[in-house]
Amino acid sequence: MKDVNVPALAVFVLFFLLVTVMGFLASRWRRADDAAHLDEWGLGGRSFGTWVTWFLLGGDLYTAYTFVAVPAAVYATGAAGFFAVPYTIIAYPLVFLFLPRLWSVSRVHGYVTPADFVRGRYGSRPLSLVVALTGILATMPYIALQLVGIQAVLDVLGLGGGANANWFVKDLPLFLAFGVLAAYTYSSGLRAPALIAFVKDALVYIVIIVAVIYIPIRLGGYGHIFEAAKEHFQQAKAGGLTLPENKQWTYATLGIGSAMALFMYPHSVTGVLASKSRNTVRRNMAIMPAYSLMLGLLALLGFMAIAAGVGSGVKGYNSQLSVPQLFANMFPDWFTGVAFAAIGIGALVPAAIMSIAAANLFTRNVYKEWLKPAATPADETRVAKLVSLLVKVGALVFVLGMDKQAAINLQLLGGLWILQTFVAIVGGLFTRWFHHWALFAGWAAGMGYGTWKAYGLASPATKHFGGNAAEIPGIGEIGYIGLTAFVLNLLVAVVLTLVLRAVKAPDGPDETKPSDYSAESGEDERENAPEPVAAH
Repeated sequence: MKDVNVPALAVFVLFFLLVTVMGFLASRWRRADDAAHLDEWGLGGRSFGTWVTWFLLGGDLYTAYTFVAVPAAVYATGAAGFFAVPYTIIAYPLVFLFLPRLWSVSRVHGYVTPADFVRGRYGSRPLSLVVALTGILATMPYIALQLVGIQAVLDVLGLGGGANANWFVKDLPLFLAFGVLAAYTYSSGLRAPALIAFVKDALVYIVIIVAVIYIPIRLGGYGHIFEAAKEHFQQAKAGGLTLPENKQWTYATLGIGSAMALFMYPHSVTGVLASKSRNTVRRNMAIMPAYSLMLGLLALLGFMAIAAGVGSGVKGYNSQLSVPQLFANMFPDWFTGVAFAAIGIGALVPAAIMSIAAANLFTRNVYKEWLKPAATPADETRVAKLVSLLVKVGALVFVLGMDKQAAINLQLLGGLWILQTFVAIVGGLFTRWFHHWALFAGWAAGMGYGTWKAYGLASPATKHFGGNAAEIPGIGEIGYIGLTAFVLNLLVAVVLTLVLRAVKAPDGPDETKPSDYSAESGEDERENAPEPVAAH
């Protein structure tokens, strides 16, 4: 039986109850005129301003897994774990170019998901379907990892009765957290995580600022921390404070590929489409890099955990526990509770948004498109609520029934998979040149190649899917598989488009027009939108 940290648990429970109440009250916040509409439940009425959107996207993108995994990667590998910092810096200027266009065309035509846009732009149901299914597939392990983050906190708190306890007793706290998350997401939709994100982000910033000041004081300063980390990596003969030459291609390609994939995830797009104006999207892409500063400070906790001796001498120590254990060792019990609350709430917010985004995709692009075309807005909302519950149940079963390493491996695969939708979505925002069947073939080639190469990678922990980097054909350097698969995807799409244009293969109907991509107001543009016509 583990010793329970009662003061930390009390503070953790207090904050958990606070956000639970906020989650249920969110249904009354910005109350909808018509609650039985997917725009209201799944996109918060498309009414969020700059600050709400900033907190929502921050709560969406910087998750509990980020809080746990980024410093854990630094703890295990050193400088290579910092790749998350440059990739977020690259991402925002990149998405500034195309997210306002996606918001505008989605507002004009009432698109709720990126697959909606693909369907409208290319007139291709199969292409829309695979984009939707890829989004759901990539999101599921991401939700599971939020529950892994909660499990890490509960484990360090001493809840669950230890490894030898009855399985139900051991996982009961996780069941309770899951039940609360499912209930207020079902009730309040996107408004719940949007409101809770204020608490989550405030807690994260407070904890990180305190940690990067207080912990180094206790450990003898940053000089001692870096020296201790350097000595540790030299003894382990793995990792280091600087990036070895043979890892530089992997680092760069992983950063670029991850930046391109970040806003392809359905939950990222959901946060953007919930914004009330095009300028709200543009302003958020300009100020979101403030979170990258927080991420850089967060990564330093990995070195602090090494200097504090966390996991020292423990064979096979789980690096995912390094940050929670660091907080438990360094902070007073009451502030440990605050830190754990930041991680726990940092799991609830993105898990809610992800489940909503997956439910939106299934409802709009599978249920309505293929199963019940005559579905009313009320039907869509009801199905989306039920699917959001099923998605969370699936993630919970995944976490409880599979090894945690499998969840991490599948999340890495998720980034590879979702990147393969980039050509269809971003390409479609700027040109109609690509043929929809060429895009479908490119997607299939990228998915097939990337999954095959990842399957062949082994690690000390697993025989398959043991990494995300392999030799780049024609170059010989080791690079991110997802980016290599993306290049193959793009090449196939370009070559087949040339062939299909040459044989004059017919396009699907494009229901958008050029002015849709710069529209500021959906209502005015939608009134003047012409009937869809077949493209020439």
